[in-house]
Amino acid sequence: MKLLIVDDDQLVCQSLKLLLGKEEDLEVVDIAANGQEAIEVCQRELPDVILMDIQMPIMDGIKSTKRIKDQWPSVQIMMLTTFQDEKNIRLALKAGAEGYLIKSAAIENMAQQIRALRAGSTVLDADVLKTIMEPDREALEGLTQRETDIVDLVAQGLSNKEIAGQLFLSVGTVRNMLSVILDKLEIRDRTQLAIYYWQRKQG
Repeated sequence: MKLLIVDDDQLVCQSLKLLLGKEEDLEVVDIAANGQEAIEVCQRELPDVILMDIQMPIMDGIKSTKRIKDQWPSVQIMMLTTFQDEKNIRLALKAGAEGYLIKSAAIENMAQQIRALRAGSTVLDADVLKTIMEPDREALEGLTQRETDIVDLVAQGLSNKEIAGQLFLSVGTVRNMLSVILDKLEIRDRTQLAIYYWQRKQG
C-alpha cells in the first residue's frame, strides 16, 4: 500500500515515515510540506492513502483534499491534525476525507487504522466522534443537538436526502434518527414535528 504523508512539520513527517516504514505492507512513497505539493506527488506517484494535516502554508489540507478527491477519487485521505473543532471536522469530511485523527492520540495502531481506511471503513478518533455527536444545551428538550438539527431541517421542508446532504449522514441514518425523534416526542409524522418545532421556537 502506497502512502503519502503531508505536514509542514518535518519532524512529524519523518517520525511517521519511520514508524510506518517498518510495516511490510506499507510503503511511504513521499512526504509533502503543503497541500499543493501533495497534489504534485499524486500526479507522480498516485498513492493509495494520504495522511493529511489541515493548517499548512500555500494550500491547506482541506482545500487539497477536495482537489485530490475530485481528480483521483480512489485515493483515500485521513486527516491527521491537532484541530478538533467541529467546523474543521465537518469541512474535512465534506471535502471527502474518509478519516480524521488527532495527533495527540496514540499512534501505535496507526498502521491498523490505515488498513481499516483502505478496506473501506471510516476512521474517526473517539474525541472527534464526541465533538460531532455530543448533546448541546440548546437542543430541544429530550433531544440531542444532532436530533435537533434534523428537526430544524424538517421544519424548513427539507427531504431526508437533502437533510443527509446537509449533515453529512446517509439517508438511512436520517430515516432512522427521524423515527427515534418521533418516538421520543410522541409525535405522529413530519408535519406534526414541524408544527412542534415552530411552536417551541416561538415560545
